[in-house]
Amino acid sequence: MNERLNVTNLAKTYPEFALGPLTFDLPAGYIMGLIGPNGAGKTTTLRLLLDMAQPSSGEFTLNGAKTADARQQARDDLGAMLDSTTLPDAWTMKDVDSNMKRLFPHWDSQQFMKLVAQFDINPKTMYRRLSKGTQNKVNLAVALSHHAKLLILDEPMAGLDPIARDELRQLLQSYIQDGEASVLLSSHLTDDLAQFADYLLYLIHGEQRFFGETDTLLSRYLLVQGGSSELTAALKNRGLGLRQTSVGFSLLLPTADQVLATGLVTSTPDLDTLMIYLGKRGEDHA
Repeated sequence: MNERLNVTNLAKTYPEFALGPLTFDLPAGYIMGLIGPNGAGKTTTLRLLLDMAQPSSGEFTLNGAKTADARQQARDDLGAMLDSTTLPDAWTMKDVDSNMKRLFPHWDSQQFMKLVAQFDINPKTMYRRLSKGTQNKVNLAVALSHHAKLLILDEPMAGLDPIARDELRQLLQSYIQDGEASVLLSSHLTDDLAQFADYLLYLIHGEQRFFGETDTLLSRYLLVQGGSSELTAALKNRGLGLRQTSVGFSLLLPTADQVLATGLVTSTPDLDTLMIYLGKRGEDHA
């Protein structure tokens, strides 16, 4: 299978934080979501993959390029947007177009201006006068307009309303439709992400807790609810994120232990619920 990204034992150590080791791969034609609570290491991971930070150990191959020099030479095959991405304050959309055309050999002016119109961006407005959400739209339009084989996006849905987020989902799904391009994006809007991410990489406090298909992660757990008198010692022992009130309880239960929930109300948790019950530091089951 053609891989846009292959990561093996990638790690980064700072005095106050350690990330990894991370091992995962992203095949061509798929979308991967990067999730985890604040401080989990999501942005550090993306910075490593963009060669903005030097790993302490491990290696990765991006679009077939294994070294930093090779990845720099192949930068036109990579589209990126970080939370810190910004453009010169005085640039209008015409300025963005003309300057990106010099930077990227495969820059598509028609595609860029089409996205500018689709995102309802006034092409004559200077970048600094745009709202943060609209600036994000400009940065996304840039990343999507030079036919990159891999998009790496940090919080691309931040500041977008539900309609704009839906437009972005459709754009990204269309972007990978030919089976050649792939997308890696981080997001705190995990329920949105669960609707279209084929794979998930789940980080907690710098540790890789899960990598695999989205449905696989969600199918590992049941949300169990019951009355106070129905909370058994076995459920307390095997359950995760126990929450109790004066009348009842709820917890996550590994599906392997579902017999313990016989007769209780059970449901498949959504991604937000899963992350809330697993907590900021996670559980061994994850």
